[in-house]
Amino acid sequence: MSITTPLQGIKVLDLSRILAGPWAGQMLADLGADVIKVERPGVGDDTRTWGPPYMPAAVGFEAEEAYEAAYFQTANRGKRSLCVDMSSSRGQLLIKQLVTKADVLIENFKVGGLAKYGLDFDSLIAINPRLVYCSITGFGQYGPDKDRAGYDFMIQAMGGLMSVTGSEGGEPMKVGVAVVDVMAGLYASNAIQGALIHQLRTGEGQHIDLALLDVQVATLANQAMNYIATHENPKRLGNAHPNIVPYQAFATFDGHLILAVGNDGQFQRFCEVAGDVQMASNSLYTSNSLRVANRLTLVPKVAFLLEQHTTQWWLDALNKVSVPCGPICTLDQVFENPQIKARGMKISLEHQKLGSVESVANPIKLSATPLQYKQAPPMLGEHTQVVLSDWLAMEHSEYSDLLSTNIIA
Repeated sequence: MSITTPLQGIKVLDLSRILAGPWAGQMLADLGADVIKVERPGVGDDTRTWGPPYMPAAVGFEAEEAYEAAYFQTANRGKRSLCVDMSSSRGQLLIKQLVTKADVLIENFKVGGLAKYGLDFDSLIAINPRLVYCSITGFGQYGPDKDRAGYDFMIQAMGGLMSVTGSEGGEPMKVGVAVVDVMAGLYASNAIQGALIHQLRTGEGQHIDLALLDVQVATLANQAMNYIATHENPKRLGNAHPNIVPYQAFATFDGHLILAVGNDGQFQRFCEVAGDVQMASNSLYTSNSLRVANRLTLVPKVAFLLEQHTTQWWLDALNKVSVPCGPICTLDQVFENPQIKARGMKISLEHQKLGSVESVANPIKLSATPLQYKQAPPMLGEHTQVVLSDWLAMEHSEYSDLLSTNIIA
């Protein structure tokens, strides 16, 4: 068999909804896995109704009967939708039949939530010992908070991210994107692929226990290590960096600029462009550690210099001498950026109801097995019949019986 995508032939049941689990499933779909999104009949993933905004229909397509929320389009590309009533015994049996064919199952129910349906890890590993079963919850499968629901916003707060985000002296701020959910999805897809390698080597499946709170703590990165090293809580610094100076947003003559000086050579070149070579040789600022220690005197000097010229002047001058800097872009500017266009970061996919739908591309570029985008996020239950035929070789008569009894939709 010719291999054209990294996860070609891998079968995934995605029982998750909202963002973290679906993001992991979309990553696997982008890499070539056959990802089946299992949804509730008539309702589906909650984010199908999280609008406005809704996706616009292409010319010639009608969308009055079924608006497609932009949020749902975020994390469900390349999947096939299967509607099953898992609260019924026949629906549970159907999912178990699919599990016997699956390599991976992703779920983000509350701890123990699937046990009442017989779809928990212990029940399913018994019928498919090769199954990689990934559970994504707010607080994990054990610990005093394991039964609590977890949402990105509250996890940003509980996990320390909001304590280091926002202006100095101001109120704590969340990040403008649900970064905990997104990072949890990325950790999940990494863990799943690691478990798949183990499965291929040994034939053994396993349970992946991933908690949003754990992910948030792990991704505090240098801020966490700053605390561990000093036992002092990091302060909110607005757009400044706790370990590098000058590394923040500055006002220019006509706007703003990000200046990201990462080493002493870059600082010297900045000073030369700014026309203040004496600042580069000042004994208070000759190394990054000194600049961090003397932040309060240096930053106002840099701010004054940057206000003397326009943003574009600084971008042109600093880029010529390889001093990292950049504009602060709105999203229309982002998608008009020639570099973003050259990298193909906006794609168009065919949608059954809307026609050609635009989406944001996966950033992974593979030379031997490039990502192949199969389709836009599916309509609710769009692939129920074809999935049951593909995975279970189900006869039309059995499909019709399940359909007539509302087990599937």
